Amino acid sequence: MPNNQDSDSTVKKPAVFIDRDGTLIEEVNYLSRVEDLQYFAYTDQAVRLLKEKGFLVIVLTNQSGIGRRIFAESAMHEIHRQIQNDLTAKLDGIYFCPHLPTDGCRCRKPNLAMIENAQRDFPVDLENSWMIGDKALDVELGFNAGIKTALVLTGYGAADLPKLKRQPDLVAENLLAAVEHIISQTTTKFFPTGN
Repeated sequence: MPNNQDSDSTVKKPAVFIDRDGTLIEEVNYLSRVEDLQYFAYTDQAVRLLKEKGFLVIVLTNQSGIGRRIFAESAMHEIHRQIQNDLTAKLDGIYFCPHLPTDGCRCRKPNLAMIENAQRDFPVDLENSWMIGDKALDVELGFNAGIKTALVLTGYGAADLPKLKRQPDLVAENLLAAVEHIISQTTTKFFPTGN
């Protein structure tokens, strides 16, 4: 779900791909109602800092609750609309996989289809992009895409840290700490998206 408000869609920009549950927002098992949506105190600030620096901010989320028939896809879209409404700086896109882990799809993390879809919708400078998440599969997705990776210790992060086959580029306390590190390593300001 791209948020096509970018005025110049030809200039390549690095993206920060962010996992949703446990990273961008609080982990709520099979989140299916807007009423249960909970933000971290720093969620808005983290997204705003990335947007001010000119990064594309794109959420990638496995939502097997749809495939398990725990909730309807429409409920997930309602949650995503609420997230966009609540954030001061809007996400550029939200991509999701509705399939079960056993379905063998190409979109479920750590497979690459969600990133490939984002690359079709946006001029992503993959070489300077990051993947931030709270699970080993988020880190694996980053490795598979050839981008830098950050594991946050919120959500499942602390439990998944020992399960990592390879160490990420960064282990951070939370999304804001990861974002601050990424920004501190970025010497240029990319073209801001203005939203």
